[in-house]
Amino acid sequence: MADGRDDRRRVLPMKPARVQAAETPGDGLAAPLVIGAVIVAALYFGREILIPIAIAVLLSFVIGPLVALLRKLRLGRIPSVGVAVLLLLAVVAGLGGLIGMQLADLSTGLPRYQRTIAQKAENLKAGPLGDLAGYLRSINHQIQQAGAPEPKSEGKSEGKSEGKSEEKPEAKRAAPPAVQNPDKPVLVEMRDREPGPVELAEKLLAPVISPLATLGIVFVVLIFILVQREDLRDRMIRLVGSSDLHRTTVAMDDAARRLSRFFLVQLALNAGFGLVIGVGLWLIGVPNPILWGIFSALMRFVPYIGAFLSALLPLALAAAVDPGWNMVLATAALFVVLEPLVGQFIEPLLYGHSTGLSPFAVLVSALFWTWLWGPVGLLLSTPLTVCLVVLGRHVDKLEFLDVLFGDRPALTPVENFYQRMLADDPDEAQELAEAILAQCSLSSYYDEVALKGLQLAATDARRGVLTESQLDRIRVGIAQLIEDLSDRDDVAPETKPTLAGRLLSGSRDEEVPCEAAPAVPDAPAPDALPEDWRREGAVLCVAGRGPLDEAASMMLAQLLEKHGFGTRVVPFEDVTRSQIGALDAGGARMVCISYLEISGTPAHLRYLVQRLRRRAPDAQVLVGLWPAAQPL
Repeated sequence: MADGRDDRRRVLPMKPARVQAAETPGDGLAAPLVIGAVIVAALYFGREILIPIAIAVLLSFVIGPLVALLRKLRLGRIPSVGVAVLLLLAVVAGLGGLIGMQLADLSTGLPRYQRTIAQKAENLKAGPLGDLAGYLRSINHQIQQAGAPEPKSEGKSEGKSEGKSEEKPEAKRAAPPAVQNPDKPVLVEMRDREPGPVELAEKLLAPVISPLATLGIVFVVLIFILVQREDLRDRMIRLVGSSDLHRTTVAMDDAARRLSRFFLVQLALNAGFGLVIGVGLWLIGVPNPILWGIFSALMRFVPYIGAFLSALLPLALAAAVDPGWNMVLATAALFVVLEPLVGQFIEPLLYGHSTGLSPFAVLVSALFWTWLWGPVGLLLSTPLTVCLVVLGRHVDKLEFLDVLFGDRPALTPVENFYQRMLADDPDEAQELAEAILAQCSLSSYYDEVALKGLQLAATDARRGVLTESQLDRIRVGIAQLIEDLSDRDDVAPETKPTLAGRLLSGSRDEEVPCEAAPAVPDAPAPDALPEDWRREGAVLCVAGRGPLDEAASMMLAQLLEKHGFGTRVVPFEDVTRSQIGALDAGGARMVCISYLEISGTPAHLRYLVQRLRRRAPDAQVLVGLWPAAQPL
């Protein structure tokens, strides 16, 4: 070209495009699974160290109140911890000494117990059970004979025997003379060398060294936990909730106090159970009642079956001691009567019907900790899981622990109400309502649960995700529920919170979704209302034009009737422009309009109020709006 420049276009090098791999549904699950596997492996392979630490943490909750009490007496932190740990060590040493003496005494009577068991077995064989066993053995023998092969013919067997007898002399003559071995075997007697003093001491102390080492680690860790309690708490707060320092601190302190109270009550209850078992076995005459009382107290930490498992050894010993069966029956009666009494009556009075764990979680945790840590894990399974659930209810980042192991429903009462209505299951909705009404008034239930559940339904209907058939099912279901609750008074029941409820109620959510509605000041009694207000139709409950507004009007009408007002529910179709002329509003003193969902400029509401004022000029008009706080 004229300017001498090259006309070719300059091609810039392009960076290679990065191809991003498509995410599969399992990508988000891989990391939690790996972390969980690492945690389980660490718990398993580190059990020699982690078991003493877990026991020390649980013991810190038990003697923590004692340390706090001693500090209030101005003993100082370290002296208070020392006194509390020494008292605990004295208790453990005393129990260990008692168990050792009881086991030594039990071992001396084992030969006598074996003879008694053998005599009872002979008596059983001589009785009806022995005859039945012999009869079963004879039947089994006959069945075996019927299935056995037939024996071979006698002729063949005789021929074979004669042939063998004829060959024997020839074989005897043909046999060469036996060659004598000049090297005769020498018998050697092997004897163990007498152990020396060091070996003898090692043999005797080996079974004791491991428990003593574990006990030493427990007390060392316990002392450090009690001394550095505030520092450990601050580090935990730093890990799980440093963004909201005040709230996390209050939650952690509150959880620690509640866990201490809960474990103390459980320890006292199990100790009392063991004491009663020991005294009862002593009165019955079972040997070593102190041993079985301690064993029963420990086994009662095992959920569901611990107390009954602890009865097996005393029953076997009673059978071995008493030639008859009276002692066995008395021992069985003691456990059969005492365990249901404690589990079904005393425990609910102290800390509710459960520990806040779902039954499935209790079973799974028992199996899991037993697999990890053996018998010690079985004893610690419930306390450890309770600690995890309490952390989940007080710490946001650990809320999944409460969802996995807690006994609270996965859905809120409002969500559960809506889900049951959507599934056309009014019976379960009524069952949930009965459970909530045991601690709430009817008006509180309608306001905090039913209306909010209907708000969710109204929001879904506005978004177009509910079909007409589903709306019909919800309307029919709520009408049936309101009718089923018509015999209930609008009063708050008197309930007392249990220890489990106080222990496991988190700072975010409470166990009960509603509270008792306060009494209206200067409210007249139903019989003291004027006659004009008690007449039917004195209060017209008009439904808005939403698909579920009539249900809200029905709830309002029912509550007003329980307080002595005469009401009548008016559907939205009866107050439209074409039908309002036929509305019978004579004697109406008040008109209540209910709306669950209303948006934009409610011009139709203004015109509706005007029509109602013209139809009932002497009535007051009240509009109730319950819009959803946040659309889903």
